[in-house]
Amino acid sequence: MARTVWKPVAIGVAVIAILLLSQEIRDLAKAIGLPIPGFPVRYGGSGFDNLLAVLIVVIGALLLLRRPAELARDLGLRWNGWRAPALTALATLPFWIGVAALGKPATDWSALDLVMLAFAFPLAEEIVFRGFGFVLTRRGLRWPMGLAIAVQAIGFGLVHWYGAGGGGGAALQIFAITALGGAVFAIIDAMDGYAIGCGLVMHVSMNAAWVVFTPPDSMGTGWTGNALRLLSAALALLLVWKAGRREAALTQVEAPHNSLSPAGRGL
Repeated sequence: MARTVWKPVAIGVAVIAILLLSQEIRDLAKAIGLPIPGFPVRYGGSGFDNLLAVLIVVIGALLLLRRPAELARDLGLRWNGWRAPALTALATLPFWIGVAALGKPATDWSALDLVMLAFAFPLAEEIVFRGFGFVLTRRGLRWPMGLAIAVQAIGFGLVHWYGAGGGGGAALQIFAITALGGAVFAIIDAMDGYAIGCGLVMHVSMNAAWVVFTPPDSMGTGWTGNALRLLSAALALLLVWKAGRREAALTQVEAPHNSLSPAGRGL
C-alpha cells in the first residue's frame, strides 16, 4: 500500500526535478565550481543552454518510461496533419497586425536572430515544457489533464519570471502571461492529438513578430499587448476545436462504410 501511494509522488518529484535541472544545469554546475562553457559564437551560451535542456528531458523521458522506440511519440514529436497548425498560424494574424500597427519595422535584426529567437529557442522550449512537461506526463504517466497542464505552465512562467529579474511588477506580469501561454499551447496540442506542432507554430509566430517589428515597450506587459495575445489564443482554441469537431463528424459518417470487410458486405 505504501509503495502504491509513494510511487506517483516520487515520479512527480522526478518530473519537476528534471524540468528544473533542464533549465538550471549550467548555473548549478557553476555553483559547485564546474562551469560549463557555451559555444564560442553569438547566441552560443543560450543556444547551449537550450541544447542541454532538450538532452536532459530526452534522458529523463527514457528513464521514466523506458521505451526508447516510442520516445518521439512520448514527447509529442509527431505530425498529425497540416490543418490544426495552419489554423493556429492563422489565429496569430491579429497579433501580427497589432504589433505592426503599434510598432515599426525593425532594422537591426538578422537571419540568425530570426532563426534563433523565433525558431530554435521556441522549439527547445516546446520540447521541454509541452513535450516532456505535458505530453509525456499526460499520455505516458497518465496524469490528470489539469495537473499536466498546470505543472508545465507554471514552470514555463517561472523561467520567464526569473529571466525578467524576478520579484513583482513587470516580472510578475510576465510570469502570468507566459504561464497562460503555456496552458494554451498545451490545450491546442492536446486538441491536435498530443503533438506539439500547434503550440510550436503559435510560439514561433509570436516570437517572429517581435523580431521583425519593434513594438512599443508598453506592449510587453500592457493591456494592448495582452489583449492581442488573448485574442490570438482564443482564436486558436476556437479554430482548432471546430476543426477537430468537423473531422470527428466526418469520421463518424464514414465509419460504417470503412468498417465493412468484404465478408461483412455480403451479410
